[in-house]
Amino acid sequence: MSNKTPYTPDPRFMALGPDFADPVQPAAFPAAIERFWNTRWAGAVGLDTLDEAARIAHFQRFEPLPDNQPEPLAMRYHGHQFRNYNPQIGDGRGFLFAQLRDGQGRLLDLATKGSGQTPWSRSGDGRLTLKGAVREILAAQMLEALGVYTSKLFAVFETGVPLQRHDEPSPTRSAVMTRLGHSHLRFGSFQRQAYEQAPERITALVDHAIAQYYPALEGSEDRPAALLEAVVAANARLAASWMAAGFVHGVLNTDNLNLTGESFDYGPWRFLPHYDPGFTAAYFDENGLYAYARQPEAVFWALQQLAGALSLVGERESLEAALNTFPALYRQALLDAFLARFGIASRGDENDETMLRAFLGFMLASRLPWEAVFFDWFCGAASMGRAMQGPRASAYDGEAFQAWHDLLIQHAPLRPERLDHALFQRTEPVAMTIDVVEAIWARIAEDDDWTALEAALADIEMTRQGFDLGAGRTGFLP
Repeated sequence: MSNKTPYTPDPRFMALGPDFADPVQPAAFPAAIERFWNTRWAGAVGLDTLDEAARIAHFQRFEPLPDNQPEPLAMRYHGHQFRNYNPQIGDGRGFLFAQLRDGQGRLLDLATKGSGQTPWSRSGDGRLTLKGAVREILAAQMLEALGVYTSKLFAVFETGVPLQRHDEPSPTRSAVMTRLGHSHLRFGSFQRQAYEQAPERITALVDHAIAQYYPALEGSEDRPAALLEAVVAANARLAASWMAAGFVHGVLNTDNLNLTGESFDYGPWRFLPHYDPGFTAAYFDENGLYAYARQPEAVFWALQQLAGALSLVGERESLEAALNTFPALYRQALLDAFLARFGIASRGDENDETMLRAFLGFMLASRLPWEAVFFDWFCGAASMGRAMQGPRASAYDGEAFQAWHDLLIQHAPLRPERLDHALFQRTEPVAMTIDVVEAIWARIAEDDDWTALEAALADIEMTRQGFDLGAGRTGFLP
């Protein structure tokens, strides 16, 4: 275990009892090829000194960590999937493996994907494609670099099982992965108990959530409404951070949103190639329900479903009041997130909002690459020379640009010293659009060449360090 952060096991969830999860056995895999190990985050939870044999034992065979949860638990939950209620779901190809504390005392989870069948697998095989694991690595790493509160990809092992899939060439390679996250409690965890008319279980979940994730609420008179208000605020910040990152989650079902407002479960995700409010990530999202610009609406709708479940144990008026805080909280979080991405100070909400509207107008008119404009204009006026001499200089002209530029440069740069970082000596930013992701995977699929992924991860780490957007924003740092 790490000398810097001690390994501190603390399996709390299993004490809630058998109504909330089912004990399961992990699948046995014929191969254990380590493809990813998150050294930085392993250090944050005291697991960075595990040798190869121990990593395989705990994160491929899922032998219990010392003094931790004795067996995996497949979580029980329901959910609205594309706004259709589904009472037949739960952890179908993953489980809660362990819980532990980080150096700041926060309770964190290690949970899996692709670890085999559970009672909730239905007709699924419980497995994960290697491509799916690679995509999750890239999504989580890139979002963390852009300041989004996200689960962390912790470990990925290729498993040697050929999988049949209808939406990609088959047979395809398989993997098992582990996430490090701040909460496994999904909105759907509460929905299941409401569906089963079990208010005592909802109360147990409320008490557990407050004790483990929102201890400042312990003295609240109306605990369900107090919890909802905190969850609304956390998810308003999450939605805003996705928008500033140009990220489209793709599947914002109520089983894919959690109590701590942490982004997780990356399936058909995309980053914007350019500003397009109607841009969707999932080919099956035919009506654009979870399109880029509709993500705040989707999150708010999901919060309403959580409030509905909590209404079995809470006062309706108080729950409605908690829900009604979302618009103002989201508006403020959106301004904060965009200002952070540009590395500039606020000039008051009205001026900030005017600048943001002008920026989006310019982006819509210019169709410039989303990430490139943040890269060019980080720290606003302090980057004018870089931007106007860079590869997009000719595009920084015209009425729409001038309207935005004149407002942008009125905002004081917050961290101009960041411009000395190696990231800003480049002419192009690191972007994780679908063409980049597919090119990385093609090298792996065709030649078993992992160098493109390794290079991409090094570039993403440079981005994380260069922008330095996490400190003080996500609350979830090593």
